[in-house]
Order: sequence, then structure tokens, then C-alpha cells
Amino acid sequence: MLMSVTGSAQGASTPLMRQVDKIAASPILHGSDALCRLLRYLANEAVEHPGTSTKEYRIATEVFGRSHEFDPKLDSTVRVQTGRLRSKLSEYYSTLGSRDEFLIEIPKGAYLLSFHARNDPENGGGAAVAAASVPAQPRSQTWIILSGAALAVIAALVLLWARYATPAANWRAMLKAEGIQGADLMTLKHFWGGFCRDNDGPIIVYSNAEFIGRPESGMRYLQPSDPKDAILDHYTGVGEVMAIHDIDYVFSALHSPLRVKRGRLLTFDDAQSNDLIFVGSPSENLTLRDLPISQDFIFRQTGASGRIGDLIIVNVHPQPGEPRTFKASPGLPVTEDYAVMGMVRNARRAVLILAGTTTFGTQAAVEFVCNPDRLRELLRKVSGSPDRNIGPFEAVLRVKVSKGVPILSKIEALHVMKAS
Repeated sequence: MLMSVTGSAQGASTPLMRQVDKIAASPILHGSDALCRLLRYLANEAVEHPGTSTKEYRIATEVFGRSHEFDPKLDSTVRVQTGRLRSKLSEYYSTLGSRDEFLIEIPKGAYLLSFHARNDPENGGGAAVAAASVPAQPRSQTWIILSGAALAVIAALVLLWARYATPAANWRAMLKAEGIQGADLMTLKHFWGGFCRDNDGPIIVYSNAEFIGRPESGMRYLQPSDPKDAILDHYTGVGEVMAIHDIDYVFSALHSPLRVKRGRLLTFDDAQSNDLIFVGSPSENLTLRDLPISQDFIFRQTGASGRIGDLIIVNVHPQPGEPRTFKASPGLPVTEDYAVMGMVRNARRAVLILAGTTTFGTQAAVEFVCNPDRLRELLRKVSGSPDRNIGPFEAVLRVKVSKGVPILSKIEALHVMKAS
């Protein structure tokens, strides 16, 4: 039997339980029944068994209703949901709870709550506040205490994470482990529902650049002077591959089909009669040159030195405070990229472009619109609410890249368009 979401089983008047109730009632956890159950369960465990990590099996069976045959090697539900809750707590304390008196954390590698007063003098603060939620125990057994300096560093990292991060591993694992549910599923429907109208599903059109040469001896982009009969047009980027993988996860959760075509095989009839999702920039997704979806943020080749074929994103109608151009970091390896996210919709079809100036930006743009947490951010900015279907928009995403992987992303510019 699943644990109740709405009430604390014990110690409802203690500081710990009051803080738990406050977090559970916040917009950060609104609609996340599973996470609320987990938070309350771990809080009760902290009261009954202070300083002791709860077994994964108990959480699976008592919180998430798994059977007694639960095998953590085959079912990652507990690990995934605990990671999500840890991220939500970080988000809460970096925003709505930035001035709360008490802090709740879930140390990595354990299923337990760390609870302490923000101004505890042992943490480098002011007057002590008794943590009355648990029986008195030696502090080494009960709480994980962070020094004031370490807490400041962690707080700074949390703020950076909340500003930029895309916790891709968590939501991918969640989709794979048990399917997406509740408010997260509704968020995906608000954004992607317009692409689920057709029995055949939309067409994903991925980058399909023109290369010349051979993989074993070296390839390069086709130049105007190269012979056209030597074109290699059956390669795409790593980011595009990961992007299609992520979109497939989402459409599986929505029980909707989809189709995939490389850019050079998209026909005029395809473009006229289907919902389309373009993955990759116009330099490699050549069909976009004939179907200019984005109007405010457009791609242009640069004449500057550096990588051949470098792209910049031009802000055609910059709003106050917005840059006129966006360009990836020069040279290799790429450490920063930019991407365009844009959608147009009418009664007949919907078209979405998710395109970086490099393959890393493309991957980050797709991750952004497949991640329910980041989607809620986008829905709020475009529609004014995470509970409304999204209208036409264009946005530029700034992407931090490390070792060939996009790790942090942030909306740098957003233009809400008129419905067509």
C-alpha cells in the first residue's frame, strides 16, 4: 500500500516536519506525488532511525508499491526518484526557500535526510536552533554537518546548477525505468501534443550534411569547387543521434508514433502535409534553407578565421539588452555553443526547429524540450504558465560543453511570436 502524500505520519509539529510540509506544498513539487511520498517517508525514517540510510528495497515496496520480488538491479525506480528529489530540493533552496530557516538535503549515495538550521553556529552561522525533529544522538551519527566554507561553495554550485543545468541523466532514467507520470506527463503534452495529432506521427528531419572524401582516409565538408558526384550524404552528428534517442523516449511516453528522415530525403510533399521536427542547423540540415522556419534568429556563415563553415546566430530584431549575434567558442575543443529553439503552428501542421551552431548545441536544445523541468521553465516564459499549451516562439539557448558533452544550458533570448 502506498504511503499517504498529504500528511506526515509522525512529529507533525517538529521543525523537520513543518519544513517538509512547506516544501511539499511548494510549486517546485506541485503535482509530483511520488516525490512528495518519498520526501515524507525519508523524513519519518529520519525521526525513527536518525543517521541511518534506509534500504532501497523498503523504499521500493513501501513508497512506490513495488512487489516483494523487487530487484534493484532490474528496476532503478528508487535511485531515479531519489535523484529527482535531490535535484528538486536544490532547486527549492536556490529559489523559493533561499531564506528558509532550516535546510533539508539528501547526501549522495544514501537514502536519508540531512536536516539542520541554516544559522547553526557549527555551520559557521549565528545563533543555534535546536533540530527538535529527532532524538538527541551524537552529531557524528545523526547529521552530516558541512562547514561554513563548504556550505558557501555548495550554495554557489547549486545556484549555478539551477541557472544553467539540464539534469538529463535523471529524466532519461525516469522515462526508461517506469514511464513518465503526473505533472511531468502533462508538461510534455502541453509542448508536444501538437505533434501527436497524426496517426503516422511527425517526421524528424535530422542533419545530413554534404561531405567529400572517405571515412578511412579523411572527410571534409563539400566546397563549391568539388565534384558533385563525389558527395557523401549519409553521415550525421553525435548530437543528432542523441537527440533522436531522447525524442523517441518522449513519444513513447506519449504513446505516439514518429518517423525519421535524413534531411536530403525530405520531399516537398512531406514538408507540405506533415508535422516536422528539424534537428540540426541549416548548414547540415539543408532542407531548412528552403523552409526558413526561424525569422528572428537566423543562421549565417562567418567570414572569420577558425573552423571552416563556422556559423553564427543573428538576432534580426534584438530586444533591449540582447546581443545581436551569438557564436560558439573559437577553436577546438568546443566549450560553449548556442542553439535556436523555435516553433510555428497553425491548424494544419506544427513545425519545430532545434538547431545548434555545432552538434553539441543541437543535442542541448533537444534535451531542453524533452526534460519536463526545463519545459516548465520554457512554458512559463512563453505562455505565462506551465499548464498552458505553448504558442509560437523563437529562443536562443546558451550551452556549456565539457569533453564533447553539453552539460549546462540557459535561455539567453526569447521572442514570443504571433499565432499564424
